[in-house]
Amino acid sequence: MNTFRPAWCLALVLAAPALVHAQATDSAPQALNLQNADIRAFIQDVARATGTTFIVDPRVEGTVTLTSQQDLPPRELLAVLLATLRANGLVAVPVDGGAYRVVPEEGAAQQPGSGASGFRTEVFNLSQVDARGAAESLKPLIGRGGVVVATGANGLLVADYADNIERIRRLIAQVDRDDAAVRTIALRNSGATEIANVIAGLVAPAGTQPSLRTPALTVVPVESSNSLILRGDAGVVARMAQVASDLDVRAETSGDIRVVRLQHATAEDLLPVLQEIVGQPAATPSAQAPQAEGEAGAAQIAAAAPNRRAVIARYPGANALVINASPDMQRTLLDVIRQLDTRREQVLVEALVVEMSDAAAKELGTQLAVAGRDGDVPFGSTNFSGRAPSLLGLAAGASADDIFPDDEDAANALKQAALQSLAGSTGGLLGFGGSSGDLLFGAIINAVKSDTRSNLLSTPSILTLDNEEASILVGQEVPITTGEVLGNNNSNPFRTIQREDVGIQLEVKPQINAGGGITLFLRQEVSAVAGPVSEDFDELVLNKREIETTALVDDGEIVVLGGLLDQNERMTVDKVPGLGDIPGIGALFRNRARERGQTNLMVFIRPRIVRDAGDARALSAERYGYMQRSQPNAELDVLVRQYLNAVPPAPLPADRIVPQPVPDAPR
Repeated sequence: MNTFRPAWCLALVLAAPALVHAQATDSAPQALNLQNADIRAFIQDVARATGTTFIVDPRVEGTVTLTSQQDLPPRELLAVLLATLRANGLVAVPVDGGAYRVVPEEGAAQQPGSGASGFRTEVFNLSQVDARGAAESLKPLIGRGGVVVATGANGLLVADYADNIERIRRLIAQVDRDDAAVRTIALRNSGATEIANVIAGLVAPAGTQPSLRTPALTVVPVESSNSLILRGDAGVVARMAQVASDLDVRAETSGDIRVVRLQHATAEDLLPVLQEIVGQPAATPSAQAPQAEGEAGAAQIAAAAPNRRAVIARYPGANALVINASPDMQRTLLDVIRQLDTRREQVLVEALVVEMSDAAAKELGTQLAVAGRDGDVPFGSTNFSGRAPSLLGLAAGASADDIFPDDEDAANALKQAALQSLAGSTGGLLGFGGSSGDLLFGAIINAVKSDTRSNLLSTPSILTLDNEEASILVGQEVPITTGEVLGNNNSNPFRTIQREDVGIQLEVKPQINAGGGITLFLRQEVSAVAGPVSEDFDELVLNKREIETTALVDDGEIVVLGGLLDQNERMTVDKVPGLGDIPGIGALFRNRARERGQTNLMVFIRPRIVRDAGDARALSAERYGYMQRSQPNAELDVLVRQYLNAVPPAPLPADRIVPQPVPDAPR
């Protein structure tokens, strides 16, 4: 019996990868008796005894303890080495030529190799189960250095020891097979969707929402043939098929009256459609009172016979329809209701009204007055319409005491009118007056220049259901006089007033087309009070911009509905005939005014389709975030939590926030 002495083999192990090759000189069985021997020396001894080549990785290190009570032939000795390496976290990967590459388990999956023993890589194609789920289930069964990943073609890539791969192959064969039963059930008296929802509720786990697809059973309603397809465990399929058949039989004997509670549509809108389908006369307007309609509908439903035409009534208190018809007609009506009773899409209509105007005015004029104290000198004066106060009014106020020496109230009235005329003047005034003997004279020179610019920007928006009218008004109610009666001797005067809406008003009716476009029946109005008609007439002048049109707009696109580009210029010359035309001195006898105005008005519109609750939440978050960014100290979150008792809308991701431009500094 030979005993291995690994000590003398240590000198043969190098720091670099070692190539251990030995030619067996004695093929006789040998026994093992190792105590804390270096594993590299043990590999070299086995290589000498079996004549096998080993390529040892530099990371291979450690000691082994082995005891054999009987001699081992070379084949069993090689198997002991492979098992010892595996127990120490190492693996011998077969390579071409019958050699082995000894590496740690962590990198064994990346090593090339082949053979029936050691570390192997294999691909399993799955046909029934999902590869990702199978990979998660097999990970606990894979060795420390093994790998299991799902491939794109529903396959599994497994790298592990050869014996473990064989065990995984048997497990996959047991799992990857279809034992589900499939059964088709034809219904005669019930709707396929209704029975499918009932069965889904029976097989749904406790505490979860019913679904047509569960781990135990899949239910598929087929509306065209009014049937069900069940797929799943054979026992579950058989029980649910019996339940569906029993419900269908019971529906045949349950009577011809059916109550349908609507989820999204309104019974008032749906009733005329169903009545036209069955040929039932529509109810007259006089019979649409809640009490009368309920009594009439109940009488018709109760009196309907099986051979008569189907009768449909509306129950106003619960948004429900009552149908009295044969089972076949009930299925037809229920199918129509199912297709019409869906969540309707909404449309957010946003308008942008921009109006910029620029008005400029210039005026230059002279007023003259000449009179005598005792009436010996003829009276003469020039007086022109314009912004300057009237020279005659000022002269009357100055001479009020002389004009009304005995009427103090009349004199004070003239003085007050003169002061108001002077206080309400604009621009520059130069006036002077005096006397020369019995001659009184006076003059006023006025000059004014005004430049008015305005920029109106309004953004009304409104959310409405598809094909439903909606309107929004932000403004005031302004009183407008429509009639006035003074009566005889002013004994019973009265005035009639009508209030008119003034502000921003948007009326719209959107209609979503099948192609994705939106037809808008729209009316946009922007009005404002411009002031009184004149100083002597206090009725109001209203500026109004109105567009009423029908347009086709794509979802989310911005289009211009209309606009106005208006520019006008007016020049007025008031003068004394003859004297005003004299060169030079003629300027004293004329008044010149020039006015210029320019208006730019554009109306833009943008409709956006809100298809589901997710779109509505995103829209609310967008508007809520805009308000928070515009008014950071408004404490909107506090109001929402305390007043509405709700959670504020979640903020939009940073990539969806459009940066707002910084406004220019005022000029």
